[in-house]
This record gives sequence, structure tokens and C-alpha cells, in this order.
Amino acid sequence: MLLKDREEMISKLTGVQSSKKSYYNELKIMVEELKKKNMQLEVINEVNRSFNIDMSIDEMLKNIFEKLKVFFPLERISLSLYEHDKLTLTNVYPPNSLYFPIGFVFPKKDSLYWQAIESSQKIFYQMNNDLHYFIEKKAYQSLGIQSALVIPLVSKEAAIGLLSIGSKKINHFDESDLAFFQQLSDQIAVCIENVRLYHKVLTAKKEWEETFRAVSDMMFITDLEGNILKSNDSAKEYFKTDLIGQNIHKLLEIDKKEATQEKYLSVKENIIDEFHLKNHVFEFRSFPIFNRSHEVYSYIIYIIDITEKRKMEAQLIQSGKLAAIGEMAAGIAHELNSPLTAILGNSQLLLRSFKQDDRSYKLLSDIYLCGKRCKSIIQNLLTFSRQDEYVFEECSINEAVEQVLGIFSDQFKQQNIIIQQELAEHIDHVKGNIQQIGQIILNLLINAKDALEEKNIPKKIIKIETKEIIEDNKKWITLSITDNGIGIQNQHLQEIFNPFFTTKSPGKGTGLGLSVSLGIAETHGGTIVVNSKYGEGSEFILKLPVRHE
Repeated sequence: MLLKDREEMISKLTGVQSSKKSYYNELKIMVEELKKKNMQLEVINEVNRSFNIDMSIDEMLKNIFEKLKVFFPLERISLSLYEHDKLTLTNVYPPNSLYFPIGFVFPKKDSLYWQAIESSQKIFYQMNNDLHYFIEKKAYQSLGIQSALVIPLVSKEAAIGLLSIGSKKINHFDESDLAFFQQLSDQIAVCIENVRLYHKVLTAKKEWEETFRAVSDMMFITDLEGNILKSNDSAKEYFKTDLIGQNIHKLLEIDKKEATQEKYLSVKENIIDEFHLKNHVFEFRSFPIFNRSHEVYSYIIYIIDITEKRKMEAQLIQSGKLAAIGEMAAGIAHELNSPLTAILGNSQLLLRSFKQDDRSYKLLSDIYLCGKRCKSIIQNLLTFSRQDEYVFEECSINEAVEQVLGIFSDQFKQQNIIIQQELAEHIDHVKGNIQQIGQIILNLLINAKDALEEKNIPKKIIKIETKEIIEDNKKWITLSITDNGIGIQNQHLQEIFNPFFTTKSPGKGTGLGLSVSLGIAETHGGTIVVNSKYGEGSEFILKLPVRHE
């Protein structure tokens, strides 16, 4: 186009016409035409540049308007966008040339803009030739607009908006001017469509990132070597350090002998596993991310804290066992109470028939005492295994100890284990459930017994002590169970309260006892503390708050 214009200009300057017109006048006209065409190129470039540098549409319209008005008598330029079957006024320059407010939705009836949208044709509107009522006429009259060029913005053969250029004069556009405005509108349409797509991608990216950050469980994105590329807020909050670049296996302290990279980060399928970290049980989920060639190039690692879930499962298992014991105990009590009543009643009657120094009196007395003991054991077993709804009320920790020992003390004696009791007198009550507290005591006693069995010593001792202490200006009741057994190795001290963690041989322990016990203690507002030295013994301390007055 420019080459053709140049040839025409040379022809005019050097041909026959040059003799008829002034050289300088012709040159001036050619310069003005070149300036106009340069301006048109600048305007098109302005539209392209506005998208590349993320310029606002208001700024783009301002720059276009300032350049156009040098060559065209323009007063106003506006942009309306068409979306969801609505045509909405979005931008106007200059700002003081507003009639309808920004955001105004044009009605379909009697609208010049809608006519251009539906016909997909540009309209050159002149007020003096108007024979039809249009809603836009009010605006033009108010603003003094005499003519307007209305051009649909079309992208992919679909209208996406409308460009309106208004003047206080009747403009006379030649074919090249109209071609330029059509090219301008096409370029603006492309720009707007690109901006829409860009914002859709940006919004989708932002929504994904916000969702990624907001997930309450820990999430990581790693490369193929397990190096962390991205982590969410939950992971940062848990580890309280910069995670980018760290290796996921080192961070999670996963033993590579048990969980190698081949297992987690070299497969094309989802992996679900469990691991322990900082006294918690976590579920590890690995999801491979594929490229277009269906090759894994990254992984999403999803870490869920399932500690409470495991504790609940463990407690349900334990409760199930106690329920079974309760049913069995109830059956035993029913079957034994009748003969025990007869034994106790008859022995009492017979005792009245003999003097205390009589040998038969001593034998009958032993029968009576043994019957009473059997009845007491049955009653304690029923109380301990009762599966009623757990009600928290004032209860004595000493009474819980006596209740458990009333059932199981003979078992310890048979294994030559000495039970030493130092139960504080007049100790305050705690608010809790005596059956659940008894369950903690039983679990701690069984662990102490097992620790003694692993050590070959002549004198096996379990010491049970209760007392009151003041700690952090708060009164606590403590129960300590100390043994002189094998003790706990240092590397296991941080793991013993994890569900299913056990150092016992298969079949001798499930790893649920301490986990359940700690859960019950925390439900009562307390905790369990352990002190142990491998080879010398262990001390477990149950701390419960004194009930509030």
C-alpha cells in the first residue's frame, strides 16, 4: 500500500500534473497523507501494544482518540461489549462525554447499537438524516454529536462488542478511511478477545493456586527426583521453614530402605502409604503428572494427618474387646452368683455352729472369705467392662487403681511381680470416667509386666504411686507406674504413642494400648509423660487436672 502511494506521488511530482499544480502544494498534500497513514499505523500499533504491556482499555481508547483527532474531527469514542446476549457500555473517552453510565445495558428495541450488532455491518449515522427513533439519539443530542460511525467488533465470525466514534460535524470518510476504521475495529476485537482469554487463564491459575494454598492438608509438587517445587500454606505452617528445593524423602524422614524413590516417584500410578513423623501418623499419597506424550514430569504429593482417625479406630477396637468382656462377665456373673450366694449363705450358717477355736471354723471361714473374694472380682470385672455411655463425674484415681488391682493383682503375683502401692491419702477427686481411667491404668500395668518379662532379674517390681502436684499454677493429680524392666530405647521414645507402633514380638502386642491411653488422658484434659532409660526401667506418669469446684 505504501509502495503504491509512493509511486503515485513520484508520478505526480515528475509527470504532466506537476506542470499544472504547484510543486509545493502537491508536496504538502503528500506529506499530510503520509502523516495520516503513519498515524493510522501508530494507532494499530497502539492497540497491539496495549495488550502486550497489559495497558487498560481506558488508556488504549485515550491514546487512540488523541492520535485520531489530529486528522479527524472527533469528539467522543466509546466501547460496548456483547456477552451473554447483553450489550453493555464499558468504556468512554473523554470521561466527561458520558450520557449513559458505565455498565448501562442497551435495550434491544430501538437501539442503533443493537442494529449494528445484529446486522454485523458498520453504520454511519447522521442526526440530520435520522427518520427513526433510536435510544442513542438522546445521548447524541445531549452531547452535541452530529454524526457517528458505529462498527461491530467481530472475532471468529461472532460479534463481541461495538466501537462508536462520534463527531460534532458531519464527517466525510472516504474508502481508505472506512477501511482503516474497519482494520482498527478488527484489531481491537482481537485485543479484547486476547485479554478475555488471558484473564480466563489468569483466573483459572489464581483459583488453582488459591485452592492449592487453602487445602488444610499438606500438599507438595515435586520433580522426578523428589525435590519440592511448590508447597501449600499448611505444609509451610507445619514445617515452619522454606521448603522449596528440599527433598521430600528427607523432609518426611521416610526410610528409603522401606520406601525408595522407585516406590514413590518412579511409577505411573497413584501410590497410597503411611508413615510416622513427630508422634503423628500420616497418609502419603503420590499422584503423577503427565505431559502430552504421557510421560511423567512431576508429582503431586498429598499428606493427610490420620493420627486422630487411627486413635479412634484403636479405641473402637479396644471398646469392642471390652464390650465382649462385658457380655462374657455378665454371663459369668449370672451363672456364678447363684452358687456363690449358696456358698456364702451356707458357710455363714455353718460358722454359727462352731466355735472359733474349732478346726472346722477355720476351714469354713476360708470358704466364706474366698466366696466373698470371688463375688468382689466378678463385681469389679462387671464395673470395669461396663459399656454404658461414658459419663464424666467426680471420681477417685485411687479407687480406679484398687478396682483394676482387684481383678488382676493375682496374675502379677503368679508371675512373681511385686506390686508396691503408695497411694496418697485424702487425695482430691478428678472429673472423668472411672472405667476409662481404669483402662489407662490397666494398659500401663500390662506394658510394665511385659517389660519385666524381657529382663532376666530376680526381683521384679512395679511401683504405683499417686499424689497431688502444682504445676503452672494449676493443681494436678498424678499416677506414676514405675518398673525395673528392660526400658525403652531412645529412638523409640518419640514413637511409642503412635497407633500400631510396637516393639513386641508378633502376637504379643497390637501397638494400640498407649495410643488409646493417651487419647483418653487428653479427653480428660490431661496427658501421659514417659521417662525411661534402656536397660534400667521406665516410668509412665498419668497427669489429670483436679476437678473444678
